[in-house]
Amino acid sequence: MSMLERPDEINLQRRRLLGAAAVTATAAQLGLIGAADAKSTQLPTTKPGTHTAFAPLKQIDAGVLNVGYVEAGPAGGPPVILLHGWPYDIYSYVDVAPLLASAGYRVIVPYLRGYGTTRFLSNDTMRNGQQSVMAVDAIALMDALKIQKAIIGGFDWGARNADVVAALWPERCNGLVSVSGYLIGNQAAGKQPLLPEAEHAWWYQYYFATERGQLGYDKNRRAFAKLIWRSASPKWKFDDATFERSAAAFDNPDHVAIVIHNYRWRLSLVPGEPQYDALEQRLDQIASVAVPTITLEGDANGAPHPDSASYAKKFSGKYAHRLITGGIGHNLPQEAPQAFAQAVIDVDAH
Repeated sequence: MSMLERPDEINLQRRRLLGAAAVTATAAQLGLIGAADAKSTQLPTTKPGTHTAFAPLKQIDAGVLNVGYVEAGPAGGPPVILLHGWPYDIYSYVDVAPLLASAGYRVIVPYLRGYGTTRFLSNDTMRNGQQSVMAVDAIALMDALKIQKAIIGGFDWGARNADVVAALWPERCNGLVSVSGYLIGNQAAGKQPLLPEAEHAWWYQYYFATERGQLGYDKNRRAFAKLIWRSASPKWKFDDATFERSAAAFDNPDHVAIVIHNYRWRLSLVPGEPQYDALEQRLDQIASVAVPTITLEGDANGAPHPDSASYAKKFSGKYAHRLITGGIGHNLPQEAPQAFAQAVIDVDAH
């Protein structure tokens, strides 16, 4: 799950309803991306769970990794890179990818470092989960695939990674779709305590700060992930087959190391790598993201997440926020694939 820049308010309710419509858009300062723009392709109705498989996996060396990824759509189509979160994997986009492919997009969905078939090229590389390095991974993948610019989308860790790419390399980003908005973190702010109820929502982060937590997560990866899935998406009735398709990604030999480092780094309990210090400093200084952006939120997101009003000013380009209703939780692309895919198409129209 994703921890927002603190001390922004954490919404601990399932979600305050901001409107009765299935998709609600709120305007930002410099322009509105509409929910049904005349220039946008309108997608056919798609039921979540329609698809259960991708085309065969591909592998490519990119930066310090050999990245496992799936691809859909025409090779010459506008590129879209979709980034998953924790504890999830590429199957969060199993229904999104074919929707976008049918609209002519080239869709790339990679396993993040520590997931699925993605592997480090060297045993000597630090198993680093800090925010900037995972965005560097996305840029390295774009370079390896010879993609100069793409629409970047994500949720949870993937939303933060997408936010960082858009903030640091706007020239590589045609548009941004980010579930739960602006999630770029700050270690200094992360040292400040929250109210007890808010701290309670981050129980797993503090569990991971202990050796017992690391051992417990390693021993109980599937049980841990299923608990998070249920608490973060309390109204999502996923079946065992859906869960197991994703849970296989957690068997990656580097998975535990990456997850533990990610959460410990946020609390300044472990260092990152010095070569990324300058990127982290730039992130601390960036006032806003200027690329066209649509942020999304589910009305039943059980994970801690910021209220949309707290980050609207972080997006200074054309912008809209959409509340997706109907019991949609944290894993929004898998629970509401049509809404996520439509956001990609709409942000591309601007």
